[in-house]
Amino acid sequence: MSEKLIIDLFQAVDSRDWNTLRTIFHPEIVYERPGYKRFEGVSQVMHFYEHKRILVSGKHDTECIVVNGNKGACWGRFIGMKNDNTAADEQFADVYFFEDGMIRVRKTYFFRSAI
Repeated sequence: MSEKLIIDLFQAVDSRDWNTLRTIFHPEIVYERPGYKRFEGVSQVMHFYEHKRILVSGKHDTECIVVNGNKGACWGRFIGMKNDNTAADEQFADVYFFEDGMIRVRKTYFFRSAI
């Protein structure tokens, strides 16, 4: 179930399906991402995706997803475009904690501070 949740997360982000994305995140989600202050609550996270995220298009390709109980991790590469029409090509890793069938905590890591 949680592996599918991670797959669904990236499909929703890549297709900019904000309604589906909202259902993937726990109402009390905490999201930590380099270059931003910690997001707390689904409203803050969704505001980031809908209005602040500098990536406007692209695709996440996950190399591996690992889930163990209520914890998970994945890593891969994002290739796409930024809002200034420059290319984005970033390796990433995420760690997750799941609660009630949703993502309760997400921490994203990049190989450099870029996006």
